[in-house]
Amino acid sequence: MNPAEWRPILSTLVLPPTGPLLLIACGWLLARRRRAAGRTLGLAGLVLLWLLCCNAVAIRLSDALLPAVAALPPAQAAGLPSRGVQAVVVLGGGLYPQVPELDGPQPSSYTGARALYGAWLARESGLPLGFAGGIGWANAGAAGQPDEADAVARLLARTGLAPLRWADSSSRDTIENARNMAALLQRDGVERIALVTSAWHMPRAVRAFESAGLVVLPAPMGFAVPYQRPVLEWLPSAHGLANAHNVLREWLALRLGR
Repeated sequence: MNPAEWRPILSTLVLPPTGPLLLIACGWLLARRRRAAGRTLGLAGLVLLWLLCCNAVAIRLSDALLPAVAALPPAQAAGLPSRGVQAVVVLGGGLYPQVPELDGPQPSSYTGARALYGAWLARESGLPLGFAGGIGWANAGAAGQPDEADAVARLLARTGLAPLRWADSSSRDTIENARNMAALLQRDGVERIALVTSAWHMPRAVRAFESAGLVVLPAPMGFAVPYQRPVLEWLPSAHGLANAHNVLREWLALRLGR
């Protein structure tokens, strides 16, 4: 087993919801011998889990922990070539291996949204489109696992928005995304790109692609933003938990240089 395959397991144990749940479990076990300390630890885990499930907290964590990124105004999409951009590159964000209603693998909601936005940018600007995404470390080594690039190519063919000119189907993480895609692009003389990924992923993605020798114009999407009335933003929700998980994972990856 490649040591990198442990990364998704270890991060899952640390990040919400598993991290706070383990804290609660430790408090319950400790309470058998030291009741006050165990109850305090369990309560702390419960409060932490509640807060990390609130979208309002996720938004504040994003603002506090991650470098700020600005959206590319829609009116500027057509003018990307005038800014020296030579291609639009989209990064993958996961895959559903088998979707019954479509009888095959399909991009995850993150990957699909990124691909559609990137295809729209490519169409508006007239620039060629590339996609980087293979089989992530979470599924590395699994027999018969499909890759993201093929699923995205099929999605874009169905929508007719824009075809893929470059596809990297072998990368397993952001650093490999950057290295593999840079090699493909530089063969065709492409050095300046508009990079599409989720806003919380953009700081790490820009760092990786610039380290690979490309000049990057960020085109982030999928920002952590309010979804509902303020009072509901402070109540636990699935999207709040997902946003907090993503923000904390990216903060941790930036700190570890990954």
